[in-house]
Amino acid sequence: IQRRHTIMVITDVKIHTVLNNSRIIAYASVVIDDWLMIRDLRLVQGNNRLFVAMPSRKLAEGGFADMVHPIFEDVRESIELSVFNAYYDLLADEYSTM
Repeated sequence: IQRRHTIMVITDVKIHTVLNNSRIIAYASVVIDDWLMIRDLRLVQGNNRLFVAMPSRKLAEGGFADMVHPIFEDVRESIELSVFNAYYDLLADEYSTM
């Protein structure tokens, strides 16, 4: 099997804020290269910083397993940065309409 690396482009991000005072402050959907959508990423307020949690499902024996998992760290960083930027843009839009 021959592998080739291509540049992944995040072409769209949708943010849906959560107003229930939980650690999850928003959900996101990310579109990659206009052909793959990943839904239900969670923007989470951690103890020290915001982070993006991948979609997961509950396991029968307890705990959770990621349904989507970036293999390379730079892919995870690209997804996180896109979600953070979309979230902050949404906040700025909401603030400017006050």
